[in-house]
This record gives sequence, structure tokens and C-alpha cells, in this order.
Amino acid sequence: MRISDNYISNQLIINLSILLPQPTGISNYAQNIFPYLKSLEPILLTAQNYSEFKCYQVPNTLTPAQGTKGHLRRLLWTQFQLPQIYKNLKSRLLFSPLPEAPLYSNGRFVVMSHDLIPLRFPKRFSPLTPYHRYYIPQVLKQAQHIICNSQATAQDIIDFYQIPASKITPIPLAYNRQHFRQIQEKCPEHRRYFLYLGRHDPYKNLHRLIAAFAALPSRGEYEIWLAGPVDSRYTPVLQTQVTELGITEQVKFLNYVSYNELPKIINGAIALVFPSLWEGFGFPVLEAMACGTPVITSNLSSLPEVAGEAAILINPYNTAEITESMRIIAEDMEVRSHLSTQGIKRANQFSWEKTGLATAEVLSRYL
Repeated sequence: MRISDNYISNQLIINLSILLPQPTGISNYAQNIFPYLKSLEPILLTAQNYSEFKCYQVPNTLTPAQGTKGHLRRLLWTQFQLPQIYKNLKSRLLFSPLPEAPLYSNGRFVVMSHDLIPLRFPKRFSPLTPYHRYYIPQVLKQAQHIICNSQATAQDIIDFYQIPASKITPIPLAYNRQHFRQIQEKCPEHRRYFLYLGRHDPYKNLHRLIAAFAALPSRGEYEIWLAGPVDSRYTPVLQTQVTELGITEQVKFLNYVSYNELPKIINGAIALVFPSLWEGFGFPVLEAMACGTPVITSNLSSLPEVAGEAAILINPYNTAEITESMRIIAEDMEVRSHLSTQGIKRANQFSWEKTGLATAEVLSRYL
């Protein structure tokens, strides 16, 4: 149901201006979370229509699909138009699924903070650095409360922004249970491969992963597939490393893999190897566990929170440790079977319903 500015609300509004028809990243989080907030009778600020909710029309040009221009338009809309919408709808609280809200307004808001990676691994000339250094801390300080995706992110908010822990509630994220699960359709047995999912940014630690694979004693029997969008800034350096190590026949750069293809590729892997130096949450680890694929991942940041005892945790700065974990997985069927069983059990502890209901509980405190 569409509503206008003169609708008497006196309630919660949810900023869904970032929603895409095919959501990814933060948009995916927002898409999965808002259905479980229905009990709070919110008004959705959205360019799309959801018949079961009251919806307020916002521009469809504020999403990541419009690139930097979309982000800039959304920030300007958030600062200069959202306060008026809040006032006209006589709202008591705004919930934003990302750390953006009107600064120095009379509105009350709760926001979601996903990670502070641009501060941990700053890039020269990246607009994300000043965004995290100057804008986000002001949003978080003026928020009524902050939700985040892990204890690791909560600690970063405390450490980087000096925000008290009492103002922060970590709520783990989840995955699509119908999509990521064990399936029988797998890649041919002769294609025995380790898998990495994600971008090629330096903090993802792919140069050590490639070096670790090259040092595998039985390397000739295996491949390693790097699934994630090719990046002109970083991928050529990795390809040069592969050539210099003489393993071009065994390292596959798959580029972007469609959402529909992911479960098949994950299920077919010997293991997911995800040695990232930092993650706010770590979806690939959860999705691989849900598929029953053994996981090797870092003992840093949120990754132990996601994996629990259902993965091999390694020091991502220690290449030899990554190699040894890959060797164990490759050679020991009992270890693979154990990790597969434990991974499925662990993944079953996460659901969007849990995430949504925990979020609703936090929001209800401020209504």
C-alpha cells in the first residue's frame, strides 16, 4: 500500500532506498531482514512495492547499481530529504540497514554497521576512507543504538570510534537455506579443486593463498579455482604470480560466478579456502558449511564466530600453515567427512528469521 506525506504514522520507518531488484551485499541484508519486522508495523521507504507493507515512494536512483553517483545521491537525499519525510510521517524511529542517517536532525535512528575494513586497510584516493573516517562516526555517535554483524565489528566500532559497548548489539547474519545446501550434482571427479570465493583486494590475502597452493606436495593432482570478479587493479598482479610459480594450468580465475551457479561450484570443491585478513561477517564460510563443503579459514576477525569448531582455523599470515591445512584436507577423508558434518550442523544455527527477530527486539526498545 502506497502512502503520502500526510499519512499519520507515529511509528517506525525503514530506509530501503538501497534495495536492488537483484540484491547483493548490504542490499541483500536489507531484503532479508525487513519481512521479519512486520510485527512493528513499519512504513518502508522504497522505490519498489510490497503489498503486505505500507510503503512510501522514494527515488530509484539511490542504489549501488548507479555506482558512485548513486551513493552520492543517496547521501544527499538522506541528509536533506529524509528528515522532512521523517517529520511528515510523524515517525518515532528510523531504521537504516547501513550506517547512514540524517546528521544533526531531530530524528531518532538505529543503524546497522557492517564492517570498518576501509579503516583497517585504507586505500589511497578511495572515497570510502573519508566516508568511514568522518561521516560514519558522526552517524554512529548520534544513533540511539547500533546493530552490527559480529563481535569483531562491535570491537572495531569501540576501538576506532570510542563508542561504548552498551550502545552496540551484535546480531549474526544468515544465508538462503533453500539455495545453499548439499546437492548431488557435482563437478566431475577428475576436476579436484580447492575453492576461493570473493574479491581480489589485497586484504583478501590471495597472494598467500596462491603461494600456499604452489607449495602443496601433491599439487599436480589438484586445481584451485578463484571465483570472484576480475579487478584491473589487483588481478593482473595475481596472474603474474601464478605464471612465475609455474602453476598456470592449475589456477583458474573464474571471474564473477552467478548466484545460481554458486551452490554447484561450492558443493564440488574439496574445500573452501578463505584466508582473508579481515571480515565483518564472512558469507562464503557460512554458505560453504551449509553445502557440506569443508572450510579452511582465518583465525582472525569475525571468521571464528561464523565457523565455530566446524572449520580448520589458520593464521592467514602464515603461508606454511595454509599449505598444511590444504594437505590434510586433500589426504584425509575422515577429516573431510567430519568437517562436512560439523559444517552443516553449524550452518543450521544461522537463519534470517533469528536475525530478523533479534533486530525487531532491539528496535522495539526505542519505539
